[in-house]
Amino acid sequence: MVRRPKSLGLFELVAICLGGMIGGGIFSILGVAVEKVGNAAPIAIAIGAGLALCAAFSYARLATYYEDEGATYSFFKRTYPRAPRAAAIVGWLVVFGYISTLALYSFTFASYVGSLYSPHRGMHAALSAGVLLVFAVLNIVSVKGMGKVEDLLVYTKIAAMLVVTGVLFFTGSAENAMPMLTFKPGSILLVAALTFVAFEGFQLAIHAYEEVDNPRKNVPRAIYLSILLAAGLYVIMAEGALWALNKGQIIADREFALAAGASAVLGPGGYWLMLAAAIMATSSAVSGTLFGASRLAAVIAEDHLLPDFLAKRSSEKVPANAIIVLSILAWLLVLSDKLELIIEFGSLTFICVSLLMAIANFRVRKHTGTSVPAALLAIVSLAAAGACIVGWQAVEQPVHLAVTLCVAVALGAGASWFAARKIRRRAGSHTDSA
Repeated sequence: MVRRPKSLGLFELVAICLGGMIGGGIFSILGVAVEKVGNAAPIAIAIGAGLALCAAFSYARLATYYEDEGATYSFFKRTYPRAPRAAAIVGWLVVFGYISTLALYSFTFASYVGSLYSPHRGMHAALSAGVLLVFAVLNIVSVKGMGKVEDLLVYTKIAAMLVVTGVLFFTGSAENAMPMLTFKPGSILLVAALTFVAFEGFQLAIHAYEEVDNPRKNVPRAIYLSILLAAGLYVIMAEGALWALNKGQIIADREFALAAGASAVLGPGGYWLMLAAAIMATSSAVSGTLFGASRLAAVIAEDHLLPDFLAKRSSEKVPANAIIVLSILAWLLVLSDKLELIIEFGSLTFICVSLLMAIANFRVRKHTGTSVPAALLAIVSLAAAGACIVGWQAVEQPVHLAVTLCVAVALGAGASWFAARKIRRRAGSHTDSA
């Protein structure tokens, strides 16, 4: 029997991760970061990258141990086979995390395109719905076509962002970004935690496990490389923005901060360059995230832990129902019209599931070859980051905390109900067979 060669090497795998990672990213978090820590924003983003690497460590070890493309949900289910309710809750959390990132990317897309016109909530809602609709249709109609569009957008957006960064440094001055350390360490750590969502996407390397050449080596390498490359791009772009753009403008127009600042400093040419980079970045991230998230939702539905109709696939294995439902839910989240709340949702959700992966890795550390200090470092770092966001919400944004808790309770209740129903079905089938 001739084995079909694997189609993805390390280079392609890194590109897939970057496609999902560099989406809202710097375009959505910069205004929030500068508002909270000023010139220390690049430092906070770099610390956020370190936090992402702590999370990635556990994912990489579990991926090479389980060799399962299901990532978070599958890793938890296999580590705790006797905890179906907990597995269901984890699955729901991950899917909700993807919905949050889809909302973040489409929100940012709409904000940048909407900057061409007078701010209008109806226009923003229509634009976000439009980008979700376009890539939902593309994902459903042609996986191959989606892949070609994704490749084009990924490479073009990275090139555009590097050009933008060069222009910012060339036209700016280092004096504008000084002094850097004018905020308390606690504020910097908070922003580092909030930027975690900007590094979501490295898990896509695991979802492609079956298609990767030498996955035991290339999947971990792609995870680490993609985070480091994204971090480098985010940090230098944030620093370039501080060199060239007015911080007051960045904060005031934080939903499309880079385009507004570029227009004021670089004129129409700078504005259009920044706008093009933002549109390509957010579009490709919507496409890639929708692709991966819909497959994950279908897998969970096949386990009867999400509505069964989400598991339905076309003859080409496309989970069309999952694509449609995730797009609608992401758009409903966009309608909250709260960029900061969406960032908090996304970051806190992925920090929580990453913490669970760190704990799972600790549990099977003898099999994954993980030392106790390394496993504990990941657990403590992620737990501290999650506590930092929750503590800040409790003091500064109690309404956000209330919403977060309500969402968590709703997700837990829904997942528990589906798990209980699955257990009852299994018990009924055993009784019938007896």
